[in-house]
Amino acid sequence: MRVFIPQPLRSYTGGESEVEAAGASLADLLADLDAKYPGLRFRIVDEQDRMRKHVKFFVNRAQVGRLDVPLAPTDVVHIFQALSGG
Repeated sequence: MRVFIPQPLRSYTGGESEVEAAGASLADLLADLDAKYPGLRFRIVDEQDRMRKHVKFFVNRAQVGRLDVPLAPTDVVHIFQALSGG
């Protein structure tokens, strides 16, 4: 399935804004992404396997808030990362 990567995480994908990945759930998809792009998952999911607060996921334009959301091979996933500073 198509996965859109936000600018701050593109260093993990060699600068690519769109990549292909597979998985029956969002958790599986992130595992596949991490296998292809090591270190990417840790920037999205914390040590307790929870989505980081500054990261949002959209599957087919609908926001999802759980890693166990089922996915289909034709789904489109967008990852958004909020930026902050002080």
